[in-house]
Order: sequence, then structure tokens, then C-alpha cells
Amino acid sequence: MSIRAVVFDWGGTLTPWHDVDLVSQWYAYAVSYDPRNAAALARRLCQTEIARWDEHLETGGAKGPGALDSLFLEEGIDITSARHLRALGAYLDFWAPHTDADPEALPLMTALRKRGILVGVLSNTLWPRAHHQEVFARDGLDGHIDAAVYSSELPVAKPHREAFQAILDALGVTAGEAVFVGDRMWDDVHGAKELGMRAIWIPHSKIPAEQSIETASAPDAVAYSLADVLGIVERWQGA
Repeated sequence: MSIRAVVFDWGGTLTPWHDVDLVSQWYAYAVSYDPRNAAALARRLCQTEIARWDEHLETGGAKGPGALDSLFLEEGIDITSARHLRALGAYLDFWAPHTDADPEALPLMTALRKRGILVGVLSNTLWPRAHHQEVFARDGLDGHIDAAVYSSELPVAKPHREAFQAILDALGVTAGEAVFVGDRMWDDVHGAKELGMRAIWIPHSKIPAEQSIETASAPDAVAYSLADVLGIVERWQGA
């Protein structure tokens, strides 16, 4: 069956992997929101986030991490307040240097779409769609993505089959017509293969041991850079 769509993971795939201290990201928020109690607030927010990702792992993605707003609400934060919005800006500023697109992302997306292949994004994330759209617009990718699905909008997350089905439905393609590209063997490769997609693994991220789940699934191909993806897809197209 011909390939009609290529779907990408976001963090660690379309963006280079960065080691980020989770307490530091929340301190950037907390010191703006509540300077006197910033350290304690940052620790609580960090613990809440980690608990959500742990539950995601324990349930095989059947329970997603939820949305960023729900995390703030759990802490009793008024998400409509001016000081929250200022603090949220500080949080996003902290992340800005860690979300730059891989320089090969735009040329790859452009080349795929020139060949009539749809481009999708499926990301496990707390962030709302608007945050991701701002990042993609900043890096010039927004006009090259045909559909995007974020776990923050779903009850589930990768590797759950419903997460992958959501992006296939958004693109209007079947699993057999789509390729998934990601840096995580369990979330990305295993999840895509379980639904019948072909999977390309990009093994350049330093996945923490506690986030690495063993799986018997094997990728259909390995790309050592995003640029390699085009050649792999073209070979499959010509097979």
C-alpha cells in the first residue's frame, strides 16, 4: 500500500533532545507567581507532573498526563488571574531555547509535501494546542503540518492505540498508509506498530532509564537524522 502520510513525534524528534531539570522549569513559573513561596510551589508542581507521567507509564497510555491547566487547577491556582498569566509566560520563556526545531525538520516536511505526502504530528504533552502552534509558527513549520494531535486534548496518550488512531483520523488515512517517526521505542515504535503503521526510529535521544520501557517491537527502519527519513519513505514508495 502506498504511503500517504508521515507522522512525527515532537519532543526529541522534531526538536533535538535536551536534558531539562523539571524543578527548574517549575521554579521559573513559581518565582513569578509566588516569590515568597517559590521553592515549595515549584516542588509541588513538579511532583504533580511526575505523578501524572508515572501513571501514564503504569497504564500503558490508557491514562494520559492531562492538560497543563488541570495541573494548575489541582494546585488551587486561578488560571484566569493576571499573575498566573505572567508566570505562565515565564514558564514558556524557560522552555523557549529547548523547543527549537531541528534544522532538518523544515526541509524534510517541505520535501514530503511536494511529493503529495501528508505531514502529521502526534505528541505526548501537557501543553495546549496554542502553545505548540506558537512554537511551530516561530520556526516556520506551521504551514507544513496538515494535522496535529496532542495528548493534552485526549484521555489517552502514546502508546495507546486510540492516540494513534486520532491522528490517522485527522489526516484521513489508514494505518497501512502511514509512517510514524519517533525517538522512543515504547511510546512511538511499539505504539505505531501495534496499530499497523510502519515505524522509523530516530535513536538520538537520551531517554531516562525510568522512562524506558522494554518492548519486543522493532522499527521498520532506523534514521540517524531527520534527513534520512525522506530516503526511507521513498524506498518504501518504490518497493
